[in-house]
Amino acid sequence: MEYSPIIHSLHVVPSSHVKNKLFVFCIMLSLWVYMIYCCVGYCSTVPNLTYGSVNRHENQAEVDNQGSSLGASRDLLNNENELDSRGDEWDEIRGEAKALDDNAMSGSLNESESKKLPQAIIIGVKKGGTRALLEFLRLHPDIRAVGAEPHFFDRNYDKGLEWYRELMPKSSEGQLTMEKTPSYYVTKEVPARIYAMSKDTKLIVVVRDPVTRAISDYTQTRSKKPDIPSFESLTLKNTSAGLIDTTWSAVQIGMYAKHLERWLQYFPMEQLLFVSGERLITDPAGEMARVQDFLGLRRVVTEKHFHFNPAKGFPCLKRPEGNSRPHCLGKTKGRTHPNIDPEVVQRLRDFYKPFNFKFYQMTGHDFGWD
Repeated sequence: MEYSPIIHSLHVVPSSHVKNKLFVFCIMLSLWVYMIYCCVGYCSTVPNLTYGSVNRHENQAEVDNQGSSLGASRDLLNNENELDSRGDEWDEIRGEAKALDDNAMSGSLNESESKKLPQAIIIGVKKGGTRALLEFLRLHPDIRAVGAEPHFFDRNYDKGLEWYRELMPKSSEGQLTMEKTPSYYVTKEVPARIYAMSKDTKLIVVVRDPVTRAISDYTQTRSKKPDIPSFESLTLKNTSAGLIDTTWSAVQIGMYAKHLERWLQYFPMEQLLFVSGERLITDPAGEMARVQDFLGLRRVVTEKHFHFNPAKGFPCLKRPEGNSRPHCLGKTKGRTHPNIDPEVVQRLRDFYKPFNFKFYQMTGHDFGWD
């Protein structure tokens, strides 16, 4: 057969042309896939900008399985104890975080603002009224406080002071940085650790009738673990003998004088303020006046900031300059206490009486629990 260049070109040229088109098509397709991948990757990071800080706090809220700081403490709620002090407050804290952000945005941006280690700490006690006090204090323009409990000095101390500082909100010159972790008061290592951070730290302890406090502690636990033993069986080591079981943490916490002795080894009494949990309910403005004086602040938070809620049994907050509804603590606060055998309650009162008397002498204040 005779070779024909025309026929040859008819076969080669189209083939080369198709290959070029396929090559261009593949490149375009690759570029489109890459662009889509980038867009998806970017979108997946957007929620982190909004919720990153909350996630960080929730990670910090995970509970470890450490034993009681008082040594041979029997706490049914070794885990529950920590969950209660944090878990009950997360709904409130999420709302508080938004309020803090709103406050920060409402003021002019100040380049001198920075994160500082706390100059004052609410160190106790659990179920004493620490959340209420923190809420009241955050109304003051000269106070910046972190909402979640850092648990730095009792459970996160190995992470270092810089980690602790990063948890604090930014504050400007003249503003006081604060935090609250109620378990500090009963943890033996904490006084020395706070002293090492700053020997000038001001310490606030909210105390309450230790019998009522123990029942409130038990009530909080029972709301999460309905199948726990009765209050009576946990309180008494031997029912027939009527001996109080001092290894139960709910009983231990109320031995205020015993814990105070440890704090006085590092801090003078002038650096500790004991707030009455009862008067924080019946006369919040009066107790807040004491707290503001102790912190060296103007008396900004007064009676006009409070509205008593008879349904909950404690004061709610209101903005005196506005018409907004009063803000009350969350649904986990103000639980109804179970009926406890009066004889067990009396035995517990008799047990606490010498501790209370010593506590009154040490603080120079009669809290009227007996």
